[in-house]
Amino acid sequence: MSFSSEVKTELCRGNPVQKKCCALAECYGVLLYCNTFSSREIRIRTGSDSFAARLPRLFRRAFGLELPPRQEAGNMHTFVLADAAAIRRIFEAYGYDPDSAVQHHINLAVLEESCCRVAFVRGAFLAGGSVMDPAGRYHLELVTDHASVAREAYSILLEMGFAPKDIRRGVHHVIYFKNSEEIEDLLTTIGAPLAAMNLMQAKVEKNMRNAVNRRVNCDSANADKVVSAAQSQLEHIRALSETVGLENLPEDLQEVALLRLANPSASLSDLALLSESRMSKSGISHRMRKLMNYK
Repeated sequence: MSFSSEVKTELCRGNPVQKKCCALAECYGVLLYCNTFSSREIRIRTGSDSFAARLPRLFRRAFGLELPPRQEAGNMHTFVLADAAAIRRIFEAYGYDPDSAVQHHINLAVLEESCCRVAFVRGAFLAGGSVMDPAGRYHLELVTDHASVAREAYSILLEMGFAPKDIRRGVHHVIYFKNSEEIEDLLTTIGAPLAAMNLMQAKVEKNMRNAVNRRVNCDSANADKVVSAAQSQLEHIRALSETVGLENLPEDLQEVALLRLANPSASLSDLALLSESRMSKSGISHRMRKLMNYK
């Protein structure tokens, strides 16, 4: 099951259909974000078993209507309502005239209470929303074909304290979030706190993995630098051995040269520990620089 499906399952199971005003608001979100909402037909398609089971309860509570039996095709559930009287009742519940051409807008009078605005967003997400698995990237979106609905839903989310972004994708109008904290807050607000906690946990794990990877990469880069520097030192010491003779080097430089020859891959810190005089790392570094400049 995808993360998006898990969120929808939690929204359906953790938020019982009780208050009629909220059932009406949630249905409003569903209808404005579903596949078809017209005076001739209402068509709702979903791949969520939990949402498909919730829809008949929502319609009974909101409108006193029974939805026709769902149609099954693979993993998809489809509800088609074409009864003119039933559609008229639904339209009138939202202040629409089913006999005139419908330019869908959100009737804010239906969403006066804060609980109803939350229910509306929950319905919109169930019908037209998705959220990416946070193990990958952070992205939650609501998609509708109605430009006015998208614009007004955007304003509702602003009033609820969120800062969504919007974009047009072909014929679709998309409201989306990419900030993980805002996605967590939105999921908690609409009734999916467990999903929000899973997102937080995934973010912590991702940050830890990134920190470990950065440390490993840093250590690897440092090791490469140590090996490269040691190789240059060895080449210079061998050249000095042939031209000057190590026995002719000053005593302090001779000790460093012999240490490096005996420990070709050791770091300067390790050479300091191996030195008979127990030099510090800075002391070894100073003598190595003098040795590398010795002609």
